[in-house]
Amino acid sequence: MSAGQRLRAGFIPLADATALIVAVDRGFTATEGLDVELVREVSWSNVRDKLNIGLFDAAHLLAPVAIASSLGLGHVKVPIVAAFGLGLNGNAITVSPALHAALKHAADGDIADPMISARALARVVMERKAQGADPLTFGMTFPFSTHNYQLRFWMAAGGVDPDQDVRLIVLPPPYMVESLASNHVDAFCVGAPWNSVAVDLGIGHILHFVSEILQRAAEKVLAVRARWAEENPDTLRRLVRAHDRAVAFVEDAGNRDEVTALLSAPDRLGNAAELCRRTFEGRLKVGPDGIYRSSDRFLMIGRAGAARPDPVQAAWLYAQMVRWGQALLSAEGLATAKATFRADLYDEMLGVRPQLPPGEPADHVGAFTGPAFDPNDVAAHLDAWKIRRR
Repeated sequence: MSAGQRLRAGFIPLADATALIVAVDRGFTATEGLDVELVREVSWSNVRDKLNIGLFDAAHLLAPVAIASSLGLGHVKVPIVAAFGLGLNGNAITVSPALHAALKHAADGDIADPMISARALARVVMERKAQGADPLTFGMTFPFSTHNYQLRFWMAAGGVDPDQDVRLIVLPPPYMVESLASNHVDAFCVGAPWNSVAVDLGIGHILHFVSEILQRAAEKVLAVRARWAEENPDTLRRLVRAHDRAVAFVEDAGNRDEVTALLSAPDRLGNAAELCRRTFEGRLKVGPDGIYRSSDRFLMIGRAGAARPDPVQAAWLYAQMVRWGQALLSAEGLATAKATFRADLYDEMLGVRPQLPPGEPADHVGAFTGPAFDPNDVAAHLDAWKIRRR
């Protein structure tokens, strides 16, 4: 593929598409001789399908979807290469004012603690069952999504079976807020900035940043088809280099005004620049009362090794697929999952191998409960949990 030939890349309007958007709109892809057209999509199934059949050359993609596609789960089998990570964390769990009040009433402590909130949720679920009320409904973005697994991990830690005690439904990210406003859901897990939109409208409380549940969680990847990667190694190299420059630009706080202005364009995220600024600062208003919560882990675009695809993260995501009955455990499946996250390509293309800095979890995950994760012993991880599909 010659320099300057057009590429098409799909994305969903979320803050973790920032590196892709900045790489194109700031001219880093053009500097690499690439003419990239960004196509804004509404649903993850659209992004996956258009990538798989070749309508997109690359995509902002849910990390678990890349693995599921490589394994042939839930759709046709199309091996995917993820040579660059677009972000760690960035999701939050937002609940309606009614559910927030119910959790506070049922809690035996501060519901900012995910174990306390999960146990409170179990009490609320039991009370609703005793009253004959409908189960609580939680929105998440896709069956093969970090949002699905993060909700399930948190709920199950408190004794809630996500398949028996509540309803989990799929909603595209841009539709989450409207669904909460119309009482179609009681809560949702979605990426920034949609949690903040719900809070600003006075219809939601951010209960947890997902970084409070998992310290490191691979959220989105820059995905290409494995066959395309094999046929276009130089183009992929240039695409990764452009994203590496974009990540450095985004993580420089001095560029924040320019970055948020790019994101607020109607054909990009289309949200107010202030919402994006809060996201990058990790300082979010968590309730209509104006209370803020801060975390330097809320959305990690490039810092702390966030851009390097981590096979440990791939193994953790595969373990969740097995835990919740989406996949059978096998050595081959685990190997395929790990091989989807191409740290080797990242290292070779950029000539570096960044190590996790001090303060990062030793097991590369840092879950709020349970034993440390061993990517080579998924069976032990599964055996640690009472609630799972067998």
